[in-house]
Amino acid sequence: GFWASPFSVRVEISLKLKGIQYEYIEEDLSNKSATLLKYNHVYKKIPVLLHNGKPIAESLIILEYIDETWKNDTPLLPKDLNQRAMARFWANFLDEKCLPEMKKLCYESNNEVREKARGELHELLKLLENEIIKDKNFFGVNRVGYIEIVSILITYWLGVIQEALKVDILTKEEFPNICAWAENVISCNCMKENLPPREKLLAFYK
Repeated sequence: GFWASPFSVRVEISLKLKGIQYEYIEEDLSNKSATLLKYNHVYKKIPVLLHNGKPIAESLIILEYIDETWKNDTPLLPKDLNQRAMARFWANFLDEKCLPEMKKLCYESNNEVREKARGELHELLKLLENEIIKDKNFFGVNRVGYIEIVSILITYWLGVIQEALKVDILTKEEFPNICAWAENVISCNCMKENLPPREKLLAFYK
């Protein structure tokens, strides 16, 4: 994994929640190891979970694998099939819709492209804000599960990124429900113990 990657941290939080012992290996993304290239030769990306000698790649897939392999009294996905489908839907929304715009904000040198990405992300967050208003039973549960773990992309990383870049995207004035949900998510002990220190992450993005 890589300490500043929300995708790696998702896996670590899931393993800790499940009480699974594991060995973590930090990866140098500027000089990818032969081990990483061996076990994820298709995407050549972290994170990769190695279990019984077999690699599992992509964070969302890894989280479901963990949940299905180590079934205990701490399930990640809801038991209700409708809520389970909703969790997958919003996880895909975050990774397939929000993440590309966040990447443009961080790494795109063209200011016009960055400003457009900021606007796109703003509109996407409106959709999430409205959904939280409609379904507080789903987003307001007092436990950490699959969607809360996946959401650290928004509930933690986005706040750091916008501070590092000195842009306002996710504000309490415009998105009170997302911000309240984010505070609940990152205040949980398993989050506080496993999220990278804010100041260290802030320095990474500056």
